[in-house]
Amino acid sequence: MSKELEKEAREKMQKSLDAFKVELTHIRTGRASVGLLDNIEVEAYGSKMKLSKVGTITAPEPRLLVIAPWDKTQLHAIEKAIMASPLDLMPSNDGRVIRIPFPQLTEERRKDLVKLVGKLAEETRVAIRNIRRHIVETEKKMQKDGEIPEDEAHKMTADIQKVTDDFIVKIDDAFKAKETEIMEV
Repeated sequence: MSKELEKEAREKMQKSLDAFKVELTHIRTGRASVGLLDNIEVEAYGSKMKLSKVGTITAPEPRLLVIAPWDKTQLHAIEKAIMASPLDLMPSNDGRVIRIPFPQLTEERRKDLVKLVGKLAEETRVAIRNIRRHIVETEKKMQKDGEIPEDEAHKMTADIQKVTDDFIVKIDDAFKAKETEIMEV
């Protein structure tokens, strides 16, 4: 039973860590990243579609994204969707492709982005700790109900704490890497 609970904790914690890393890919660092446009939806053919489903997105230069729509009639819809997004990007359309230049970030904007990443990291740490708390409460209930002995419950709690600590370190590493990337001029 203890291995099942530990496995459940690891799986949930990994999902939280993965979600955090995905969030990090959506934060602009002054460099063009194809993943930055993952959440943009385009009104095309009467329904909302992901941008990646209506064209090819490439980063030919460190500060430029190029979107080549498969259907040229969708250029304006794509451009409109990008401008409506919270990413604060200014696309330009030449009739065949859409270019999105990425200006250099100011020092103040870099610091704001680091604060945002720090907030996301703390939210993820809290999620990890909540998972640990839930598993430990389950262990205590099992011990109280007589399903497991007290010494095994203590060992399980120590094991879950070790798993939690490992994930907290992974979150901190991802935060530090993103902070370095943001502050790099």
